[in-house]
Amino acid sequence: MTLTEWQQCFDTWVGQHYSQTDAAHDVAHFRRVWRTAQHLMEGLDVDALVILTACYFHDIVSLAKNDPQRSLASRMAAEKTTAILRADFPHFPEERYPAVRHAIEAHSYSAGIVPQTPEAKIVQDADRLEALGAIGLARVFAVAGSLGVALFDSRDPFADGRERPDFVLDEYRAVIFTHGCFWHHHECYLFKVPATRTEFWLEKIGKNVVRDNRDSALLLEQGWRVLIVWECALRGRLKLTDDALGERVEEWICGGGDAAQIDTLGIHQ
Repeated sequence: MTLTEWQQCFDTWVGQHYSQTDAAHDVAHFRRVWRTAQHLMEGLDVDALVILTACYFHDIVSLAKNDPQRSLASRMAAEKTTAILRADFPHFPEERYPAVRHAIEAHSYSAGIVPQTPEAKIVQDADRLEALGAIGLARVFAVAGSLGVALFDSRDPFADGRERPDFVLDEYRAVIFTHGCFWHHHECYLFKVPATRTEFWLEKIGKNVVRDNRDSALLLEQGWRVLIVWECALRGRLKLTDDALGERVEEWICGGGDAAQIDTLGIHQ
């Protein structure tokens, strides 16, 4: 069977058998992850069937983020995927089972499993790229709504006393931040100096900028690459389209460069 035929089979199967009330991990999510993975694996000597299979089944077991067994979900998904392949896809090559299992197990941030194969790294990166752009924001709203929790901790909005969930692409030694234009002082139309308590707000925002510069410098010293995606690129009248944003992010990830920013004008150093 060709790769396209395998995709059609998997797409039909999940459409008929996969039932998930979590809108952040629905069938459309599987399809988007596979589409992104195809871009990431372009020109690389990798097993496309392993990547395709892992993209379509990586969240076949999806537990809520507050579930006590959350960190085990990817292992459960890997086990279930093997059972599905044996039962419903008897022609799937068994020698690929271990690679598919590992790619599924390693995709999860909660599991803390380091990818050991290029296929696993591509699936992990493609899945994590879902946290960016309009899709990423929609998934945040969906998850927060399903759990009945606030979108952020109002007692510590800048994460001064807790770990920040930085977006990390280990294979590319890359870190991506999404910055609010007001809170991180971006010179664009979304930043407006407050008319009241001006000194207080400018001091607070100034401290954010100092911390941002410190964090970026430290990451660069440690050999990481740093990309900042500004809020104005994600929303507002001048925002980038999802395709344009995705292309700019992919351009930076695959094209090199230590530090860059994406805003309404595109990508620049």
